This record gives sequence, C-alpha cells and structure tokens, in this order.
Amino acid sequence: MKRCLFLLAALFFGAPPAAAQCLLCAQDAAAGQGRKAETPLRIDVETRLDMGRIAVGAMGGEVEIDPASGARRLRGDLVDLGGFALSGTVTVRGEPGAEVRVILPASVDLTSGHGRTARVTGLVTDLSAAPRLGADGRLQFRFGGRLQVAALDDGDYRGRIPVTVEYQ
Repeated sequence: MKRCLFLLAALFFGAPPAAAQCLLCAQDAAAGQGRKAETPLRIDVETRLDMGRIAVGAMGGEVEIDPASGARRLRGDLVDLGGFALSGTVTVRGEPGAEVRVILPASVDLTSGHGRTARVTGLVTDLSAAPRLGADGRLQFRFGGRLQVAALDDGDYRGRIPVTVEYQ
C-alpha cells in the first residue's frame, strides 16, 4: 500500500494557509491489488482548521466545526468573541481515478504558549465512504472536529493534526 503522511497545523487564530508536497511517497511503491501507481501522492493544505475566538467560563466547554458547512457550534460555558471559524480544506493529487483512504487521528492535543492544553476530538471529513481522485487526479475534502477546553483555560492553542492518505 502506498502511503503519504502530512502534518497539518491546526492554528486557531488566523495564520496563513500552508502548502507542502508529500516527501514520504515513493513513486515505485505498490498501490493496492498489485497495481503500481504512476503518480506519487501530493497533499496541499488549502485552509487550516480554525475554531475562531471564544471566552471560556468556569465550567469549560466545547467548540465544534462542521466539515461540510464550516458552521461553528458552542456547548458549555463558552462565549463567542467572533473571528472566523473555518473547517480545514485539503487537496490530494495523484493517479487519476485511483481510490484513496484518508485517515485522521482519534484526538490531538494542542498547547498554548502558557503550557496549557486543549484537545481536539471527533475529527471527521466530508468524504464519501470510498473516495476517489477525479479524472484530473485531484480530490478536495474538508474536515472539522471538536475542541474541548477546560475551565478558565484561555490562550492561543496550536498543534498539528496528522492526515494520512493512502492509495487503495
């Protein structure tokens, strides 16, 4: 199975988008069912996951970003301070028509400059059950998740969300 791994930064206060080529992909690695892939996988981050700005009260809470709509939902003792909440957007390029598998972790811990932590869970994409690269060798998808923040833990939380893409 051909595998490509890219670490996606989850920056929560508007850093510019990043783009990177997968350097772990080997052109001659086997791709599902004995077929050799002609084109290595390439991953470009178009938009980083951004939860916007919130204030956290004594009970803590959770911010959820829907991958399809980008809508932000607040639960618990949180106050919306505005800012743009964005679902992450990733473009995968490779062998036209090839089936791929996208893997996101179950959770990711983020840290603030003051050493506090917050956890992103429930990472999901807007992909179908069996995603394929288009006839142009391209597939774009969005992802979102839930940021869990403990009581009174303010800060600018940052971290990396590993996104793994494999040929099937």
